[in-house]
Amino acid sequence: MTTIPHRRNPDESAIPPGPAGPGAVTAGLTRLLFGPGDTHGHRSWRALAADPAMHRRTDAPAAEQVADSYRRLRRLNERVDATALATDPARLAALHEWTGPADGALTVIAGIHYNLFLGSLLDHDPDPKRPLDEYLRMDRIGTFLCTELAHGNDAAALETVADYDRADRTFTLHTPHPGARKFMPNTGPAGGPKSAVVAARLRVDGRDHGIFLFHTPLTDEAGPLPGVTVRALPLRPGSPVDHCLTSFDRVRLPREALLTGAHGRLADDGALTSVLGSRRKRFLAAIGRVSVGKLCMSASAVGGARAALATAVRYAHHREIADTRPDRRRPVWTHRTHHGPLLSGLATVYAMTALHRAAVARWTGHDPADPADRAAAERAAAVTKGWTTWQARGLIIEARERCGAQGLLPVNGLTALASDVEGAITAEGDNLALWAKAGAELLLEAPDDGSEDPAVTPGGPVALGDPVFRQARLRAVGRLRLARARTRMREAPAGDTLRRWNAAAPDALAAVTARAEHDAGAALLAWADAACVDGAWADDASADGAGAGPAGRAGAAAAGSGPAVRALLLDLHRLFTLDRIAAHAAALMVAGELTAEQAAALPDLRERSFARLAGHALPLVDAFDLPPTLLGNRPIATPEYQEAFAV
Repeated sequence: MTTIPHRRNPDESAIPPGPAGPGAVTAGLTRLLFGPGDTHGHRSWRALAADPAMHRRTDAPAAEQVADSYRRLRRLNERVDATALATDPARLAALHEWTGPADGALTVIAGIHYNLFLGSLLDHDPDPKRPLDEYLRMDRIGTFLCTELAHGNDAAALETVADYDRADRTFTLHTPHPGARKFMPNTGPAGGPKSAVVAARLRVDGRDHGIFLFHTPLTDEAGPLPGVTVRALPLRPGSPVDHCLTSFDRVRLPREALLTGAHGRLADDGALTSVLGSRRKRFLAAIGRVSVGKLCMSASAVGGARAALATAVRYAHHREIADTRPDRRRPVWTHRTHHGPLLSGLATVYAMTALHRAAVARWTGHDPADPADRAAAERAAAVTKGWTTWQARGLIIEARERCGAQGLLPVNGLTALASDVEGAITAEGDNLALWAKAGAELLLEAPDDGSEDPAVTPGGPVALGDPVFRQARLRAVGRLRLARARTRMREAPAGDTLRRWNAAAPDALAAVTARAEHDAGAALLAWADAACVDGAWADDASADGAGAGPAGRAGAAAAGSGPAVRALLLDLHRLFTLDRIAAHAAALMVAGELTAEQAAALPDLRERSFARLAGHALPLVDAFDLPPTLLGNRPIATPEYQEAFAV
């Protein structure tokens, strides 16, 4: 594989997008986005998303939409090996990328069933009295009950209890007060009989051993089982799900209901053995599937953002407005005020996708036996989840606004994406809580003195054409924010932990954002290096790509597209990093990380980036490989959008 060193081309202008045709360039980009062949199931999930039966019907009543989503879940289950899916984090995350734009509710309930429920059962000790067949066949659907009405981000303090009785070796699962009701699992009647893994505080003779998971049947065909109370919550905006409050009134559970593992095993006489010395660590081990859930939430946000930008960019190319001459009209895309924010969005969503791929690889490649390595992989998943979901919210809102009043119509899909991403921001760990934890961990790291950055002479504005120089500036932003956080913490009164943290928190959280942006830029730059220039892509694309979208259809046409793909990726990296550097130009200048001449040049350099990318927006969104059947359901994504409202 041949790569072109970045420093050989400091102004990133020596490699034009030609001579490869747009189809080959799109195929090359698609391969980088999703991998060769059916890597992590992307090709299979795309085929699933192409099925019109898997698409949400926004005009149906909410209850009918919920029922439809469960029918789609069973249709999905017919196409997969449920055990293999539940034990493959990368494939699970990829599923969320494709189902998110098709049916956000399906994405939610599929993630809960395969990851949080089945995954938790498979990660713990098996028990012959707890067979999985009915869940693999989906005779029963699984759900996950952890957070409570009074305990969300402080789930380690939850109050549902499971008392062990030595005499008959059973547990009594109980909700002690209204604040301990489980909030807000999908435990409604839709979808048929359900069971759950329930997080509850294990007590033996009144002694609290911490939180464990308990396999608990909830409902049958007739409704909730004895002792189980389910109360529907008000519908939220976006894709409807049967969210409920669920409580237990002294529900008896058999011995095998307790999910055990190295983090805790209970003897018949009530003695607990564990390799972990604290209740908090046992709790985190029990709910370990939440880290995979973070990758899934991030994936759904990335997929939703790509769909929103594809819709807005396509609409802008065929939505015409008046020109300066009354006898002419022009696409709204031609206006810099319109395409500028969308181009910045495209640069960001490519970086988001690259960062997510790196986080998935980090998680699947970590050593579970190495606590430090696992902690680093967990942090990467948490930071990726926080940054991508927050970025997706902004990009989806921008895309909606660029589509005007048409973007408000549910049939065009943008309003549901905007609402659904709010759930991703909160699920599997609220973003702000994740950021606070990551920020505190960064404060404990050894200070970065910048010695690891490449030696780059600042010089004039030409230095900003060097991607390595720009990456170093993003790294510097994080270093500066952490330095200020440490200073503010030292200056706060000694002995007052909360006050010291409050003094440092704003800059510590900003440092987490800077770390995410640096890593996203680095991941995007790595893609540029991976863009082969010797036609090495052609063999795989032609071998198994029949009917699979641009990457498959192009086949040998992808040969020689490497330089053109690399040029576009470098242009995206250029805009992505310039946007971030511009936001911190003043602080970088004060610290000597940016000259006044360079700061003054930033607006012009950004404008040149917009000009370079404006003509390539359609190939960039075509590379997202969204099925025509899915986009065809969104009138504004097609040139015939005006005909969609004909009576």
